Amino acid sequence: FLFTVKPFLNQEEYQRTEDIVKKFENGIGKELHQKLLERAKTRRNWLEEWWLNVAYLDLRISTQIHTNIGGPGPYIEHCWPPKEGTQIERACVNIWHILKYWDLLRAEKVAVDRSGNAVLDMNQFRMLFCTCKIPGVTRDSIGSYFKTATEGECPSHLVVLCRGRVFAFDGIHEGNMVTPPEIFRQLTYIQKRCHSEPDGPGLAALTSNERTKWAELREYLIDLDPKNLTLLEKIQRSLFVVCLDDSSPHATPEDYTEITRLGLAGDPTVRWGDKSYNSIFFSNGTCSAFCDHSPFDAMALITMLSYAEKKIIESEGKWKGSDKVRDIPWPEELVFTVDQKIINEIGCAKELYYKKVSDLQLVNYAFTSFGKALIKKKKLHPDTFVQLALQLAYYKCHGHPGCCYETAMTRRFYHGRTETIRPCTMEAVEWCKSMLDPSDSTYQRLQLMHKAFAKHNKMRKECENGKGFDRHLLGLLLIAQEQGLPVPELYVDNAFTASGGGGNFILSTSLTGYTRFSGSALPMVHHGYGFFYAIRDDRIVVTCSSWKSCPETDAEVLCRTVFQCFQEMLQLTVTAQL
Repeated sequence: FLFTVKPFLNQEEYQRTEDIVKKFENGIGKELHQKLLERAKTRRNWLEEWWLNVAYLDLRISTQIHTNIGGPGPYIEHCWPPKEGTQIERACVNIWHILKYWDLLRAEKVAVDRSGNAVLDMNQFRMLFCTCKIPGVTRDSIGSYFKTATEGECPSHLVVLCRGRVFAFDGIHEGNMVTPPEIFRQLTYIQKRCHSEPDGPGLAALTSNERTKWAELREYLIDLDPKNLTLLEKIQRSLFVVCLDDSSPHATPEDYTEITRLGLAGDPTVRWGDKSYNSIFFSNGTCSAFCDHSPFDAMALITMLSYAEKKIIESEGKWKGSDKVRDIPWPEELVFTVDQKIINEIGCAKELYYKKVSDLQLVNYAFTSFGKALIKKKKLHPDTFVQLALQLAYYKCHGHPGCCYETAMTRRFYHGRTETIRPCTMEAVEWCKSMLDPSDSTYQRLQLMHKAFAKHNKMRKECENGKGFDRHLLGLLLIAQEQGLPVPELYVDNAFTASGGGGNFILSTSLTGYTRFSGSALPMVHHGYGFFYAIRDDRIVVTCSSWKSCPETDAEVLCRTVFQCFQEMLQLTVTAQL
């Protein structure tokens, strides 16, 4: 912990923090750690429930805006270039492959993920389907209704949102899964009705409210008519939500910005913000995913979507099976009983939502000069390469180091989720300064870069193996709060917040893996950035976001600067070889 606060403090402040840390370590910290060990005796994962509550369910802000995750489908790069009039036919092929994945999960036939030799925990995959967050007045809860075949019955219906209306149909008919031509019939029926009749009330927009407000409105809806509860439960229990969106985002393989922006912050009446998976299809045949973050982290979703993408490529984006359509029941419309108050509240929710998301600056660009292949050839770790480029870019744009959160995956442990890697190390800062100091030689810069790489790689390993400190510090704080003890001085020290503690990281970052899928979330703090990246053999795809109302930050400039830094870092290794 001490090493990670150093870049943000002067000598005097550092001295003070060092004293506080020493005091904590030998005093109250010791006692709290003992209490934490006691807690760990009675639970297979001492953090799991706490993390879910503190990171997600206790939040009262609009989680749909601030914590949901999403990303564009990469199909425009191969099978499905943007094309009007393809929305439904592509949607039904895509949905069918996702249903096949659900079937594999039910049969417990999905291969277990591995990292090197380590087997990874697969619990999060249960939450991809039939899972929904339910708002509470002080704390939300998660309803998960998925069951494997051996565990019993599992809901099998889909919910479709279109033009403010809500429909449902079953994914299974007489024991067999519906085929793409059958899904096509269902979606066409829904779309035709929605396009020829008045729009619905757009009840889904209420999920974008801040949480207590939504919880109260949900109670109000149920009091208005008990039938509303049945309908809400039908949405909660559904496999996932299909969103038919009328927008037509421009997209190229080098610039996914519009799809990503609309996926994360598009029309709130055609997203159920609390659902663990919303599959969004735009009118030009492009698509996006949008998910509540509380039940899983992005890698579970990306694993599923990569499976579907592989199958879609194999069949060239077409359905090659039978065109026979069975006589299946038409979709049913879920018609909520609403009154003037609810209609007004939907209006208010939309207005607030659009006001907030209009402040969002987001870019999603591909850096195409090189990717993983060349970086590895230089014997550098691709993830560390991007993280150090970001540190350098932030330093260039802002003139000082930026405290940074990078996600490490802790799925080697039972129900493990994440740990925080803090990439803004003294080693990284020393290297950044050297890069900006015209009197430093290439050799000096390269030496410092290798030191920064080594440090980052070591931290990543530690974090993945449960040897990070952010979750441990959180545990010590929570056990103190639970036992009514005063908050230890460490947590109120300026250094704790300045270095990102307590959710104050200026750079909120994550590697979304080495596939064609990239995703993102919004910045953690108002003067911060969201920075998410997928590393492919020949390119690095970056999504960067910030808030326009913050004069210091600019997502476009930071992203472009990162791309320049990629080139500079490569140049450094090339020059060194000459």
